[in-house]
Amino acid sequence: MCLGVPGQVIDWLDHDPVFGRAMVQFDGIRRECQMACVPDAEIGEYVIVHAGIAISRIDSEEAQKVLDELTRLGIPDEFTAAIGEAAQNHSAAARPLPGGSP
Repeated sequence: MCLGVPGQVIDWLDHDPVFGRAMVQFDGIRRECQMACVPDAEIGEYVIVHAGIAISRIDSEEAQKVLDELTRLGIPDEFTAAIGEAAQNHSAAARPLPGGSP
């Protein structure tokens, strides 16, 4: 099963068109996410993140509806933390190796 969760762009770390990275916040948890699919996302906007990759932009009203529904369904805080952890792990795996080797 695939799951995309809204997160708010807090800070751009690198605006590179291929390897763009930003800090995205999920329910107070901040994680680095890959942003190549949404290079035009601005700080304060919401993006849908799947496996550490922001795959689309979403307006704040729709993001809030999704977050409210997750809360209504009783999704525990640990789930949100796991999403953030997955984003962090993916970001670390996607970085080039030291010395520029792939």
